[in-house]
Amino acid sequence: MGVRFPSPAKINMKTDVKMELDNLVENAAVIVLYLDTKGNILLCNKKTESVLELNRTEIINKNWLNVLFNDANSVMKREMFKAVLEDSINYKRAKDFRCHILNKNGVEKLISWNVSPILDKNNRIEASALFGQDITEIEERETSVKNIDDSLKNIFSSIKEYALYVINLDSNITYFGMGSEAMLGWNKRDIIFKHASILHNAGDPAFNLALILEHVRLFGKYEIEAELITKNQEVVPALLTVNQFLDSAGKLIGYIFIAKDMTERKKLEFQIFQAEKLAALGQLSAGMAHEINNPLFVISGRLEMLKDEELNQKVKDNLMLIDSQVDRIRKLVDRILKFARKSTLVLEAINVNEVIEMVLPLINYNKMSIAKIEIEKTFEKNMPEIKGDLHQLQEVFLNILINAYQSMPNGGKVKIITSNFKNLYAQIQIIDTGIGIASKHLKDIFMPFFSTKSDGTGLGLSICHNIIKNHNGSIELESQINQGSTFTIRLPFI
Repeated sequence: MGVRFPSPAKINMKTDVKMELDNLVENAAVIVLYLDTKGNILLCNKKTESVLELNRTEIINKNWLNVLFNDANSVMKREMFKAVLEDSINYKRAKDFRCHILNKNGVEKLISWNVSPILDKNNRIEASALFGQDITEIEERETSVKNIDDSLKNIFSSIKEYALYVINLDSNITYFGMGSEAMLGWNKRDIIFKHASILHNAGDPAFNLALILEHVRLFGKYEIEAELITKNQEVVPALLTVNQFLDSAGKLIGYIFIAKDMTERKKLEFQIFQAEKLAALGQLSAGMAHEINNPLFVISGRLEMLKDEELNQKVKDNLMLIDSQVDRIRKLVDRILKFARKSTLVLEAINVNEVIEMVLPLINYNKMSIAKIEIEKTFEKNMPEIKGDLHQLQEVFLNILINAYQSMPNGGKVKIITSNFKNLYAQIQIIDTGIGIASKHLKDIFMPFFSTKSDGTGLGLSICHNIIKNHNGSIELESQINQGSTFTIRLPFI
């Protein structure tokens, strides 16, 4: 129902009360407009003048629509507000409404309006009252806060190594976002309300979900290194922080998980550990090689002396066998020394495409081409030059290509791809379709004396690793059983 508020002309009250009322209206912190039945403004206050930047003579006796919507672009807002006022009058009830208006200087203001019909004692409309609060600054602050909030969400979502998800007290996932889809591969529609155990490695002895949640209940927070499981059942090492999720009354309603992907950090830690281990093994190997060489020279000398003696054929055959094994030991010692010794690089400007082209005929020379193996080359055109030792880099590519051939005894394909990696590195990928290497062996593949071949010395890839490291580059291997292997080498441009 409308407000029973008689017109000023019919107000019969003591003079001091009327003056107090007039003063209250005049100094009110909201816009006050009093309209007759034709929509003309009979009364306004200081706030109206301040917001509209009009003086009272420009407002009183003017139609309220012309005062509030004085520009040609406000037709839609004008008609909407007019409809609100008519609805208020027709149904004799107050209405709330928000709209933008332009003041005299063209500054847009957002006003929250209350429209109330004024009824006489016979319940008939005799006027209307408009009360407006300028909420422009409030709206701007809310918009600013919302924009900041949206920006923070976008920033957090764009950081791919972080994932955020929430579970309820039954350990079912209730929120899955903020990088979770990117890191773990699940679509939120497919994982919401599933048990949190779907994301955690049950075989990880360090992770016990029940104990972690109990700790969080008691102390509010828990942090642990754990293994998360992707939709494709891949393991992601993560630093997991678990916090309480409280409602507005402070009651525990769930748990917030923030996971930081530790894959790159773990890889870097392993590379540092491997480098330290290789350095220690290199020193040990050098000492051992020198110690082996001394008795080896004595054995070789005595064998040469025995070859000049008059011996029967059986003894000569045995001596030849001993000599071949001594030669084998000598070659092994030479490789050990080569691994242990930090060779002086002879650096020159090199095009990696040309180095690979030089190496391919050497594989044929090693009679590797008799197998039915196809070589597919995809070389980056106009590849910038690197600074490297030609002979050492040839040895790296030759070693890897020979390994690729040996992994395909029944034939297959070797892809050699060179590319410009981020304008920083020459990237070389050697991909074969061979028997592959088990995942459990990948962490040891560049370690000296480790080999998956029955007759391998385990030094070839260690030497390759050292050469690439000495060139300030990197070498990585990805492999799966019966799926082949991919070596990726990156060498910095000059």
